[in-house]
Amino acid sequence: MLNVLKIALRNLARYGRRTLLTSTLITLGVVAVLLFIGIAGSFKALMIGQFTDGVLGNLEVHRKGYVASIDSLPLNLNMQPAMVQKVEQLLDKMPQIDAYSERVKFGAMFSNFTETTSIRVNGVDPAKEAATIPLMPGRLIEGSKQTPLLKPGEILIPKLLAQGLKVKLGDTVVLVATNLQGSVNGKTFVVRGVLDSASGPSGRDGYIDINDARSLLRMTQPEVNEIAIRLKDPAQLDQVDLQLSRELAGVTNQQGKPVLELHTWADLSPFSSIVKMIDLLTLFIKIMLVSIVLVSVLNVMIMAVYERIREIGMISAIGTPPSRILSLFLTEGLLLGLGGTALGTVISLAVIYALHLHKIVFNFGMQQGLVLSPSVSVRDVATIAGMVVLMALLASLQPAWKASRMDPVRALGHV
Repeated sequence: MLNVLKIALRNLARYGRRTLLTSTLITLGVVAVLLFIGIAGSFKALMIGQFTDGVLGNLEVHRKGYVASIDSLPLNLNMQPAMVQKVEQLLDKMPQIDAYSERVKFGAMFSNFTETTSIRVNGVDPAKEAATIPLMPGRLIEGSKQTPLLKPGEILIPKLLAQGLKVKLGDTVVLVATNLQGSVNGKTFVVRGVLDSASGPSGRDGYIDINDARSLLRMTQPEVNEIAIRLKDPAQLDQVDLQLSRELAGVTNQQGKPVLELHTWADLSPFSSIVKMIDLLTLFIKIMLVSIVLVSVLNVMIMAVYERIREIGMISAIGTPPSRILSLFLTEGLLLGLGGTALGTVISLAVIYALHLHKIVFNFGMQQGLVLSPSVSVRDVATIAGMVVLMALLASLQPAWKASRMDPVRALGHV
């Protein structure tokens, strides 16, 4: 085997320009794919983090049918205290859960005593919400970012409303809401802070204390209509989703039917379509890499066989078995794939390291100064390397098989 390796290296060196061009093409393909995976993956993770840690949480629990009519924020689909208690008991037992926050969401009229507009109100426990949505303090463009973010009688308002109604910190405003029974109630609040709008459906979201929300809606029981969940490791999302869905299926009504449903952030955010597009582009880039390797190596090996027909006939005539000739050409293709992959991987890692030193800062929607931190996992590198080497071997197989099956007499007579 060592002799085959030596001969394969010599053959590649004989056609140095062709070998260099092919290896360079493979190297550039590997660099392009790994850089795209690193940058696109970082962008995707950053954007997902903006939604999960700034607005939604990784998972949300609702009563069945709530999400289907979420635009109207129906109060008739609130979770009753007994349901909430069962969900909390399940979440407390799961070690993957980092934090969770109960919410009361409803539509209201927002007034500065001169003008009135609509607002979507989130009644939250400030401490739980801060633990579940850790990026929320960073969205404050006015007001103190110290915890608690708000106290009873205070409100955080979105920038759109603050600018439109010319409301400032410390101003008194009024929320007017209609409860489930159709009773209208109003309550005054002091503006504690102004929130920058996160990308997505949160441009008109305000926050008040959950007890204020229940008081405004005249709730006789501590109901909630949403429980947001933060995971310790977002990579465990699918596993936790499956496990918690099975557990929640045990919370049933008097007819024995499940009354709760679980949704991931992707089920609730329009950004999930962008994530799918990034994944599709990544797959397309990988297919392009496979095509580049396949065509370039196949071309080189076909030319190598054609130019060395008399040589193949000679070594076959002196007794070299077909398996040895087959392994010789396969080894040449393998070396081309390994060399291009190794060099491409080194260059990619060096560029990614350089990008870490020179930060890539960009804006996305309302989010300013986001920093990309490109990275590739060992699994990504191993996958790409395996694809390239496998395609190099497959591309070499047909020419190598042809070479090993040549008739020595005809090969020696080839001109």
